[in-house]
Amino acid sequence: MIIQSPKKGRGWKVATIVLIVLLGVSFSNNVRHFTQGVLRGKGGPPRMSKPRLEEVTVAWAETQSTDNKVAIIPVEGLIMSEGLGDGNLVNFISDQFKMAANDKDVKAVVLKVNSPGGEVLASDDIYSLIKKFQKESHKPVVASMGSLAASGGYYVSAPCQWIVANELTITGSIGVIMHGYNYRGLMKKVGLRPQIYKSGAFKDMLSGERDLDNLTPEEKAQMAMEEKMVQSLIDETYGRFKSVVEKGRHDAYDLNQSNAAKDKSQPLSKDWQSYADGRVISGKEAQKLGFVDELGNFETAVKRAKVLAGIPDANLIQYQQLFDLTNFLRIFAKTDATTLKVDLGMNLPKLQAGHMYFLCPTVLR
Repeated sequence: MIIQSPKKGRGWKVATIVLIVLLGVSFSNNVRHFTQGVLRGKGGPPRMSKPRLEEVTVAWAETQSTDNKVAIIPVEGLIMSEGLGDGNLVNFISDQFKMAANDKDVKAVVLKVNSPGGEVLASDDIYSLIKKFQKESHKPVVASMGSLAASGGYYVSAPCQWIVANELTITGSIGVIMHGYNYRGLMKKVGLRPQIYKSGAFKDMLSGERDLDNLTPEEKAQMAMEEKMVQSLIDETYGRFKSVVEKGRHDAYDLNQSNAAKDKSQPLSKDWQSYADGRVISGKEAQKLGFVDELGNFETAVKRAKVLAGIPDANLIQYQQLFDLTNFLRIFAKTDATTLKVDLGMNLPKLQAGHMYFLCPTVLR
């Protein structure tokens, strides 16, 4: 009987070829950016602390015979302080605005928003970036709302000179939410009892370990005080949200009175605060209340950006991260065989107890 030895698979050959190609691309990009740095008088290796970006022309947009550009900067998904691998979402958006500000050919920015909101601080940081960009560069930012631009998604849109939404866009949800869990009942079932040592009466405020079923009169009084403290903090942040909306929309309306789009710019309605109670509204209703200037789609936002910038034509560009082999290899370096991730068909928000969020409540269900 003749025993045939198994044929050697070709998978390792393919993997080797792919790895060589990736190494070549990474090396080429590093050399190119090193050379650019030397030519600009900035010798030395490129910065590695932030995502390195390059400008790309939007593939699906028709190329125009002009040097004018409109930059598209997306704000999609949950607005969090971290994201993009080892990067930071706020820093990533900041880098894009810096590139748009430093490029004299970029005449306007379209902020493409499709987000239910997220962290209070991250949303406020992006708001400040947009406000500063428009003030210093004198380039308009037009918010283009997608299917969802609520809570923090609206917060980052508020400072924009113009806001465009679809009639069916879900927006609004102006408010603040903080949540947590009391798991003392579960601890009792498994026989756990916490031991707490604290420096002050309120050091364990918002703790989920309290036995709510057996509170002493003193503990009930303390919890009542804690609830007032937390509510005061939420009310203060909520007041900040409303002031951002009011100032952003009023400033935009005043600014738009001096351009060709003044007849379509929408002022805030007198009763707008009645709708700033956490409710979600449609884009159509938002336009009637002055939360949105114009109804339309992304193409409408691009056209409006060109009008505000005073240019007839422009090429659409985006900023994307350069491929870096170190980021690719980091994926494997971080692989943990003891970690099991289950795909439930949706991305659940990673909310932390005790943190405040500008977040549309529908994502919590």
